Amino acid sequence: MIPPSFEYLKPRTVPEAISLLEEHGENAKILSGGQSLIPMMKFRLARPGWLIDINHIPNLAYIREEGGYLKIGGLTREADIESSDLIRSKFPVLHDTAFVIADPQVRNLATIGGNLAHADPANDHPATMLALGAQVVATGRRGERIIPIEEFFVSIFTTALQHDEILTEIRVPVPPPGSGGAYFKVERKVGDFATAAVAAQATLDGQGVCQGVGIGMTNVGPIPIKARTAEGFLKGKTLTEITIAEASRLAAGDAQPSSDSRGPAEYKKALVKELTKRAINRAIERARQ
Repeated sequence: MIPPSFEYLKPRTVPEAISLLEEHGENAKILSGGQSLIPMMKFRLARPGWLIDINHIPNLAYIREEGGYLKIGGLTREADIESSDLIRSKFPVLHDTAFVIADPQVRNLATIGGNLAHADPANDHPATMLALGAQVVATGRRGERIIPIEEFFVSIFTTALQHDEILTEIRVPVPPPGSGGAYFKVERKVGDFATAAVAAQATLDGQGVCQGVGIGMTNVGPIPIKARTAEGFLKGKTLTEITIAEASRLAAGDAQPSSDSRGPAEYKKALVKELTKRAINRAIERARQ
């Protein structure tokens, strides 16, 4: 299908893009990778009158470690995350996540900022960012605003971003020694949205006791879900087969799936239970390495 007509704008700076958002109000949309917005426009699910393309703004695509954080520019492509040596070595859960997003053609265009700002509960990065305890940098007329990822997703396709703000950076705390993470996803076919998916990030001491853990879940609720009950249960415990099984059961209890073409709700809860167990076990394996 062909989208409705719209005006195309190409700002060269972040302040210029913000000014355009202010000028055109709710009828304007930011275009980054376009891998979610353009299909929605073609199906007439989104009808922006003004499309503000930020791809020509310099210095919004980068991956670097700085000041105790991994900093990722909002325009960073999924393919760059997938191929980053820094990501592979210190943040393997992010590599897991980027690797299973759609297909290589999409990953060459899709941006991590767009993935998060779109706020689709079926997207992959939100769960991983919940597990990692990330922060989002929103830039607007009044400067930068730091939003904890737990407060970022408000409802389906809705975030805490104000209309005149742009997601310019994601910050992930650098994990301490003895940390590891993993992301597991079940999909109907390669490149599809998840039927369900789970990200886990854990930090262990020398005796295998859990010092901290984050668990995020994809496509099992109206927004990405942080499995707080399971996280609280695991902290301070030795991660054994028994404790991991109980945490997986608790994570499934935190899930809020609905039945749809991908399967009934109880099936999705069962998937969460199994995927949580797999993600934690892989996280432990990587932490010990």
